[in-house]
Amino acid sequence: MPEEPKEAPPPGAPRRGRRIRNALLAIDSWIDSTIYTGGVRLRAAWDSYVAFTERFNLQGPARWGVEIASEAVTWGAVGAVLMLTLALPAFQETSDDWLKRADLSVTFLDRYGNTIGERGIRHNDTVPLEEFPDHLIKAVLATEDRRFYDHFGIDVPGTFRALLSNARAGGVVQGGSSITQQLAKNLFLSNERTLERKIKEAFLALWLEFHLTKNQILKLYLDRAYMGGGTFGVDAAAQYYFGKSARDVNLAEAAMLAGLFKAPSKFAPHVNLPAARGRASVVLDNLVDAGFMTEGQVFGARRHPATPIDRKREDVPEYYLDYAFEQVKSIVATLPKDYAERSFVVRTALDPNIQKAADTAIRDSLKQFGKDYGATQSAMVVMEPNGAVRAMVGGRDYGESQFNRATDALRQPGSSFKPYVYTAALMTGKYKPDTMVLDAPLCIGNWCPQNYGHSYAGRLPLITALTRSLNTVAVRLAESIGRGRIVDLAHAMGVKSELKITRALPLGAAEVTVMDQATAYCVFANGGYAVQPHAVIDMRTPAGDPVWNFAQEGEKPKRVIPPEIIDMINPMLNSVVEHGTGRRAIIPGVKVAGKTGTTNAYRDAWFVGFTGNYAAAIWFGNDDYTPTRRMTGGSLPAMTWQKVLAFAHQGIEIKPTPGLDGHPAPTSNASAQASLLEIDGVKRPVTLSPDSAEQLMGLSSRMKEAARAPLPGPSASLESDRVLAGRDPDTPATGSN
Repeated sequence: MPEEPKEAPPPGAPRRGRRIRNALLAIDSWIDSTIYTGGVRLRAAWDSYVAFTERFNLQGPARWGVEIASEAVTWGAVGAVLMLTLALPAFQETSDDWLKRADLSVTFLDRYGNTIGERGIRHNDTVPLEEFPDHLIKAVLATEDRRFYDHFGIDVPGTFRALLSNARAGGVVQGGSSITQQLAKNLFLSNERTLERKIKEAFLALWLEFHLTKNQILKLYLDRAYMGGGTFGVDAAAQYYFGKSARDVNLAEAAMLAGLFKAPSKFAPHVNLPAARGRASVVLDNLVDAGFMTEGQVFGARRHPATPIDRKREDVPEYYLDYAFEQVKSIVATLPKDYAERSFVVRTALDPNIQKAADTAIRDSLKQFGKDYGATQSAMVVMEPNGAVRAMVGGRDYGESQFNRATDALRQPGSSFKPYVYTAALMTGKYKPDTMVLDAPLCIGNWCPQNYGHSYAGRLPLITALTRSLNTVAVRLAESIGRGRIVDLAHAMGVKSELKITRALPLGAAEVTVMDQATAYCVFANGGYAVQPHAVIDMRTPAGDPVWNFAQEGEKPKRVIPPEIIDMINPMLNSVVEHGTGRRAIIPGVKVAGKTGTTNAYRDAWFVGFTGNYAAAIWFGNDDYTPTRRMTGGSLPAMTWQKVLAFAHQGIEIKPTPGLDGHPAPTSNASAQASLLEIDGVKRPVTLSPDSAEQLMGLSSRMKEAARAPLPGPSASLESDRVLAGRDPDTPATGSN
């Protein structure tokens, strides 16, 4: 077959191709020539430069001098850049008003205005340097930095001497930091042992030496160093340990104070007096070795060592103060950034009588029954229905463990979680207290919950099921209404802990805190309102200026349970106490409602209950989750709860419990009632109502303000009387208890 003829190229195509090739060749030629010409010119310029520099060519010693100087300039420039790079992070620490930087210092008062303790720092920088005793200054310098007035911020010989001593000893036996370096660390840095921190410390020491005089640096060091016991500065430490100003300490006391700079927690005299006295003896040796004093001058201090004042802490509500201090820090974080005040006087909701009753009752219960039940720890929170925390016990002994089991320990609540299940069921409208429910075996997958007694009651009213704490009924209710509804209600009522939705949720398998339970049960006690648990009532500066007040700025109550549901659930919870597992919590003359709780293997035992006056939760168990010896919530927890709350209801107006107004409270004979209402043989004194206490505190504040104000003229006398009385003179006074 003949080939098909090829298509002819369009006219002009060969000519365009040649033009493109010629253009590309021209560009290539230009690039080659340019590079070649540029290279020739560079070689010529370099030859000219070499010929020029040959005129300055040196031989012999002069050449070596120039070479060394040139290298020094080069490496000096590199070093300067490196130093600047290392210094910048350190100098950034000084960007704010570093002289005013301070931690919080808080003095706490109880609900009546009595001082109960302190948190944060104890600090006083008002003593001038010239008023510190000479022997105190010498003791500090002899121990911390003997060449303080001779070095530029870094004691190079002292650093090398410390390195050699540590190398010989095979460990850190001598510090090499100067007072200026220690001040830099105290003001700007943390205590972490890293190379970065040491580099910053060195640069900041130089910065301080440039900006301050030696005396200013020494004064800041004496005022800002931590001295143990929450004190900062030697004057605060002298007040704390010896009950006197630093101006008045003798040589033995000055030596003990000077010994605290190295390790205040180790040598604090209220913690380890023998160690503190041993360290003070080392300071006296340093005074002699440095030539600041003779052996004869320090002999008296050796013979009569310092004795600190007694710092017993039995009556200080330490766990409560820790909780209140955390709230103060949260409040301070919300204040304007330009707010400079760091010292506060805080009135709390603490009732010292209830706090002592709770401490004593828990201590006595563990001492008397703890070994028999195999329980070593307990925690309790007592609140008023408005969320005011009246008492808190975070463990049996704060000295042994500062861990607050009332606010931080997550434990399974057992059946004390069931009121949320029953309340959620009532809120659906499908259930009433007299609704008949089935108590019978059931399985969800391979999980088959059982009742405590491994028996079943068949069909029975809902109120009876809660009174008898039947597990199968709670599980059936959860399956009927949905577990998510239960979790939502518990969170709305005040449970802050995460609640994992599992099949065992209605039986209290999710973990909560004692504070969670007390807060949520406040909703039952106040008629259906979720409240914010709070220890802080009022914050002021030391001068009395208001800073924060819960009534004005705290979270307002929010209704989460309708009143008709409260009227149904509260009688059911009252039945638990009067006819069910919580009978040991009965308080004669007071309507009590609540729920017991016991977890698998008896690891946790709870009683959470409420009246019209208080809601309280108590837990017993062991920190390591080991089982108790068959302790249930209706045994030791209910007994201890009853003892504390019976005491708390003395001397106050007994308020009706919502939903139980028409139910008479149980009574007992007078002698039995009297024995229940005493703690350590002491009855609770008559107590003001919250409103009366608030009015009294307000009157006290107004009187203080009036005392600070200038005296008014005659025309202002009537208005002054009104202010002091807190009411219009034409309005009749009303009594309050």
